[in-house]
Amino acid sequence: MSAVTIWTYDRVPPPPRGFVRDLRLRWACEEAGIAYSIRTVPFHDRSGEHLARQPFGQVPFMEDEGVTLFESGACLLHLARKSDILMPRDEIGAAEALQWTIAALNSIEMVSVPWWFLKVSGADHPGLTGWLASRLDHIERVVSEREWLAARRFTVADLLMADVLRTPLVRDFGERPATAAYVSRVTERPAFGKALAGQLAHFNASDVG
Repeated sequence: MSAVTIWTYDRVPPPPRGFVRDLRLRWACEEAGIAYSIRTVPFHDRSGEHLARQPFGQVPFMEDEGVTLFESGACLLHLARKSDILMPRDEIGAAEALQWTIAALNSIEMVSVPWWFLKVSGADHPGLTGWLASRLDHIERVVSEREWLAARRFTVADLLMADVLRTPLVRDFGERPATAAYVSRVTERPAFGKALAGQLAHFNASDVG
C-alpha cells in the first residue's frame, strides 16, 4: 500500500506553527499507523496547480491512491474509514463519532475561528464572544459527564475537537476545568506528540539559510 501524501506549506511564520491544520492529518495517520509523506506548496505566490487541488489556496490537501481531497475534516473522515482506531465499526459508535466530528467543525470551529481572528486583530464583537462562550459552556457540560465524545473511547471526533479547543486564546477563554482536562487528556496521546514534533521540525527547518 502506498503512503498517503499530505500537502502543507513550505514555511509559515512562527505563529501559527504547531496549529497549521496539516497537523490533524499527521496526527490521524500516527494514531492509525498509516504511512504518510509530506510535500509542500509555497506559502507565498500560490500557483494555479495549488488552486486546482485546493480551490481556496489553503492547506492541507491530501492524496491517497488516486483520491485527492481538501478540507481537513473531509481528509480526516477519509483516513478514519481506514482504521477502527479512529472510527468504530459498529453502526452506533460510527454515528456518534461522525456527529461529534461535524460538531467540532460546525458548532465550535465555525464560531471560534472568526472570534479568534477578531481578537488577534484587536477588534471586539460582543455578540460573537457571547456565542462562543455559550458553545464552550455546552462542551464543558458534555466533557464533564464523559471521558470521550463517542463510543466510550478515543475516536477521530476527539482528535478534531481537541485540536479546535487547544488554540491558546480559545483554551484560555474562561474557566472550564473539564474542557481543560479533556484537551490535556487527548493531546497527551503519543501520536499527537509525534505529529506536533514533525510539523514543528518541518517549519523550523525552513528558517535555516
